[in-house]
Amino acid sequence: MAQLVKIQDYISRYEIDLTRYPTQFVRLKKVQWERIKHQWETGGELNQQWEHVDTTEDVVENEKSRFAFLKKFFSQKKQIIEEPATDEVVADDEFLDEETTLFFEPNIVYNPQTLEELKRMFMDQFFHFQMKWASSTLREKSYVDPKYMRDTLLRTLLQDLPDNYFVFYYPILRVKKAPIELEVIVITPVECVCITVVEEENQAVYVGGSERFWVKKVGKQDKKTLNPFIRLNRMETLVKQLFEQAGVDMPIRKVLLSRNGYFDYPGAVYGVQFIDKRKYAEWLQQIKRTVSPMKHMQIRAAQSILAIGQTTSFHRDIWSEQKKDDE
Repeated sequence: MAQLVKIQDYISRYEIDLTRYPTQFVRLKKVQWERIKHQWETGGELNQQWEHVDTTEDVVENEKSRFAFLKKFFSQKKQIIEEPATDEVVADDEFLDEETTLFFEPNIVYNPQTLEELKRMFMDQFFHFQMKWASSTLREKSYVDPKYMRDTLLRTLLQDLPDNYFVFYYPILRVKKAPIELEVIVITPVECVCITVVEEENQAVYVGGSERFWVKKVGKQDKKTLNPFIRLNRMETLVKQLFEQAGVDMPIRKVLLSRNGYFDYPGAVYGVQFIDKRKYAEWLQQIKRTVSPMKHMQIRAAQSILAIGQTTSFHRDIWSEQKKDDE
């Protein structure tokens, strides 16, 4: 599962330390999947007495004091940010004993008949945990709009892309004191993919050109729609500026995406992929083929965006009221 690094302006633990939390996330998923898979293969009851598994380690022996953790953290923080010559990210086990308030316990209500069915059930369960993981820290929590739990594109990106991919989902950045909402950004170990989603009516055809407005054909009706290149190019420009300021050397690829419609654009545009209903399945397979491990350049790229990410949602009155209702 790809890692949801930032969604809208919700608080994110990745903003605190992007060098540590990705490996914790991968470890937690691996440990719990192996447990439930073993139970299923050996005929055990899948819903019996699930242990609380710390998101930092599957087994914690001799829990250390908070003072010892803080001492270790400050004494070795400098070493973490230095890049190894291989440019590959290695899990830092020195920090795997941090306390956490989040646990993941699969709740399998019936026995699946195949391993693939078990995996799908597990992934759906883990998706809900991932939303909490991505919108909270040890001390703070955002209350995520329920619409994101039903967002099929977000679920597909997170469940189908590899663990070493970072996803920014409509992040809100603060640029010159003004909030700016981008769209979908996927940072792989080798490139940054900026995605503008063009999805309105089913079977719509978007006839494009260089003008400010395109024509959207739905049945026999023609409507004007704003040229999506305006949003896509703005996103690329801002990301490129952030990369340059942070010294990030990473190619940026642009994608116009429509899962339920079609693009009719004369010619080709350099550096832009048109992915519509005809090409979507093939494109999704292609984008997840990178086998490289996480890279420090990839982490620096993500950090450059997180650095100006706006985090306000857990201060909103609406979330405070919801919290009171939940209590």
